[in-house]
Amino acid sequence: MFVGAGTTINVVAIVLGGVLGVLIGARFAESTKSLITDILGMVTFISAADAISSFWKEDLRSALPRGWTILVIVFSLILGALIGIALKIEDRLNSIGEYLKEKFRSEKNSTFVEGFVSASLIFAVGPLAIMGSISDGMKTGIDQLLLKSSLDFFAAIAFAASLGWGVAVSALPVGIYQYAWTAIGLLLGSVLSQYQVLAMTATGGILLLGIALRLTKIKMVPVGNILPAIFLAPVFAALAHQFI
Repeated sequence: MFVGAGTTINVVAIVLGGVLGVLIGARFAESTKSLITDILGMVTFISAADAISSFWKEDLRSALPRGWTILVIVFSLILGALIGIALKIEDRLNSIGEYLKEKFRSEKNSTFVEGFVSASLIFAVGPLAIMGSISDGMKTGIDQLLLKSSLDFFAAIAFAASLGWGVAVSALPVGIYQYAWTAIGLLLGSVLSQYQVLAMTATGGILLLGIALRLTKIKMVPVGNILPAIFLAPVFAALAHQFI
C-alpha cells in the first residue's frame, strides 16, 4: 500500500455512498428526507456523547493538573472560535459550497450547500480522521481509515438521500484535510501523546454536538468557525501538562 491509500479509499467511499444516496433519495418524498436528516442528527448526538466521554478518561485527567481538563477544552473552544471567526471559516465553507453548486448546476433552493458543509464537517471531525491519517503517514497501517471508510460510506448514503449531491462533493475537502494529516505523520512521526489525543477527541465531541444541533434544526451553530479548536486542544493540553 502507498502512503495516503487510506484516505484515497475513504474519499472513494464517500463519493460512492453519496452517489448511491442521491439515486435512492430521488424516490423519497420531502417528508421522508426530512425525517432521515432528523434521524442522522439524533445518531450524531450519540457520536458526540461517545467522543465527549474522553473527557473523563484517566489518561487525560492524570496528565493535567486538577481542574485543568475542562479549562483546556474551554480555552480551545473559545480561542478556536475567535480564530475561526477571524478567518471566516464558516463563510468560506458556505462560499465553496455555493461555488460548487453553480458548477454542478444545482437548483437554487436545493440542499447542496447544507449537504456539503454538514458532510464535510462530520466526515472530518473526529479522532479517526486525524489519527488514522497520521497512522497512514507513519506506515503503521490503515486499519482506522478502513473502519472510517465503512462508516462514512453508509453515512454518505443516508445523508445524500436527504441532502443531495453536496454530500458526495464533500469528499474533496475531507480528502485534502486527511492528506494533510498524512503528511504530518510522514514527516514528523508520532506527534501526539495519548492525553493529547483524548483532549482533541473530547473537543471534537463538542463540535459533533453542534453538528447534531444543526441537523435536528434546534440551533444553527456555526461549527466551521470552531474547527481550529481541534488543533488547539492538544497544544493547550501539552502546555498544561508541562508548565502547570
